[in-house]
Amino acid sequence: MASEITVAGAGIYGLACAWELARRGQPVRVVEIARIGAGASGGTVGALAPHAPENWNDKKQVQLDALAGAETWWAEVARAGGVDPGYARTGRIQPVAPGTEARMAERIAAARRHWPAWATMQITDAPQGPLVPPSGTGLWLVDRLTARISPRRAGAALAAAIRARGGIIEEGASTEGPAIWATGWTGLAPFGGGGVKGQSALLAFAAPEAPQVFAEGLHIVPHADGTVAVGSTSERDVTDLGTDAQLQALIDKARALCPALADAPVVDRWAGIRPRALSRAPLLGPWPGRPGHYVANGGFKIGIAMAPACAAMLADLILDGQDRIPEGFRVPD
Repeated sequence: MASEITVAGAGIYGLACAWELARRGQPVRVVEIARIGAGASGGTVGALAPHAPENWNDKKQVQLDALAGAETWWAEVARAGGVDPGYARTGRIQPVAPGTEARMAERIAAARRHWPAWATMQITDAPQGPLVPPSGTGLWLVDRLTARISPRRAGAALAAAIRARGGIIEEGASTEGPAIWATGWTGLAPFGGGGVKGQSALLAFAAPEAPQVFAEGLHIVPHADGTVAVGSTSERDVTDLGTDAQLQALIDKARALCPALADAPVVDRWAGIRPRALSRAPLLGPWPGRPGHYVANGGFKIGIAMAPACAAMLADLILDGQDRIPEGFRVPD
């Protein structure tokens, strides 16, 4: 039997890496100093939204591959462990602001060049669903690529799948030996990265099949459990975990953008520190100068969307010696 691989951190990156290894028959052990999803992976938003397709690059291609394969990947996780991660590809609505019509046309043309044919992006004057934000042009940009997932249920689903394949998860434990280090924002300190606080909320409003909304920098994401997530703030150099008036301002904005939410009660307020490398890209690959140690971290705001692809690339490297990691993702010396 192959020797066990240790993964440090039971957030989305650590669990995705452990699952990818376990599904290939590799014994794994996950150690988490607190609990599953204790950090940024315990949030509420779960918007699996693509980058704008203009100015295409490696990071956008990796994210596209992850988004395109997400339905199959998460379905396998659900089958293996018997826990539904709350995944659905429900699409997205964005109002077209006055003066941006030509730019939106360029975006649609770029999507046709780079996205799969089924992942349509188009302009409509009749968007569907109960959560439609106002548009100064009477036009909205919609796409079929955007999906949603419940971050907390995703973590629970991955943990169940890992255990079902014989993997071990230890909460309240740590390691000092060789490992895949997926330890969140504090784990980025050796590489010059850090954390950005985010606050988000859940409102009780049932629209499980409705497209999510992106308007005025705000994500409004309906989930399968009868809630709608609203988020999030981006607060640099802040490490407290309290919620405050900034979150209330987001809730008020969401209610103004989507009047159907006006009377929806707030059922959860959350704050956490999200890992951000020096770039917004993930950090992935061998830890320089530490043989047998690897890093899977970063991915600011796109971590859940990128996790399946990043986990697959790291598993390819560790198990098969196949290095598919883009240059912009590599861990700095």
